[in-house]
Amino acid sequence: MMAPDPDAAPPPAGQPAEEKTGPAAYTREELEHAILGADFLETTDEVTAGSGLTLEQARRLWRALGFPERVLEMGYSAADVDAVAKVGAVVDSGAIDFDMAVNLTRAVGQTMARLADWEVATLISRVEQLEASPEATGSRLGSALRIVEEVNGPFEGLLTYAWRRHLAAAVARVEAMGANEEDLHTTAVTVGFADIVAFTELSNRLDEDRLGDLIELFESRCHDVVSGLGGRVIKSIGDSVLFVNESAEPAIETAEGIINVVGRDARMPDVRVGLASGSVIMRLGDVFGPPVNLASRLTAVARRNRVIIDDATAALLSPERFETRRLTARPVRGFGLVEPVAVRRV
Repeated sequence: MMAPDPDAAPPPAGQPAEEKTGPAAYTREELEHAILGADFLETTDEVTAGSGLTLEQARRLWRALGFPERVLEMGYSAADVDAVAKVGAVVDSGAIDFDMAVNLTRAVGQTMARLADWEVATLISRVEQLEASPEATGSRLGSALRIVEEVNGPFEGLLTYAWRRHLAAAVARVEAMGANEEDLHTTAVTVGFADIVAFTELSNRLDEDRLGDLIELFESRCHDVVSGLGGRVIKSIGDSVLFVNESAEPAIETAEGIINVVGRDARMPDVRVGLASGSVIMRLGDVFGPPVNLASRLTAVARRNRVIIDDATAALLSPERFETRRLTARPVRGFGLVEPVAVRRV
């Protein structure tokens, strides 16, 4: 088999890369070209000149996207120039200022970086299947590129659709808040923390593949329950999932649902859920405030496959539907002595 010609021209922009084989079949530049469909012919100065932004502004946007600068290299494509120029045009229109543009760009960069890692990790098993089949290319990278070419078109459309749907939902939430809140960054919610019991011990016993599968299953089951009951998963933090519901009773249902699909499954570890209600600050897709911290602390108090709530949440529950019981006061880091509340359905 002939080695790839290092002087061979890459395929035209937008065309699939010619299939190659062998462990060193693709250079990094060829891989980037095959996925992006563009040649890197621009320097930092050319990006700046073509975008209408200052050099420092262009650099801030590029860093916000999460990419390193290639100051002296021809490391940018015409598409990079166009992307930066479009952001600059929005700023010039007066719709937002430059700092807001940087914040939005950072949100896109961080979200897309995680999405790309998630996509690649998800497709790895399919790549290995292909390379063990008669369809093998002789290169895992070759198979990966073939899958990307087949999958990315439909999923690019799904990405735009999902963003618009979530944007519509977020605007609706802000509109609903506007009727009751003076500060649209602040709202009253019930915050939940679902935590895997004895995760450190578990991670020491399981091999890496099994541990990764378990965490993925835990997160996906939590996400399905939270979404199905009208809540939102804010983030996953290793062995924990942080979520919010707009009111206390759906949060209790969410906590019970997570315990049912995770803690009561003999193949899964036990979980504990802490709930706290109150005012939180919403910034950059995250939530901050005492209820977030208290919900996290309460998971350490909860027994296996049980829900523990705070006073504020207990006060919001219908006594006809839920029975609450105060537990012994105990020190909770950052909150002093706290009387956790156990809850069960009547």
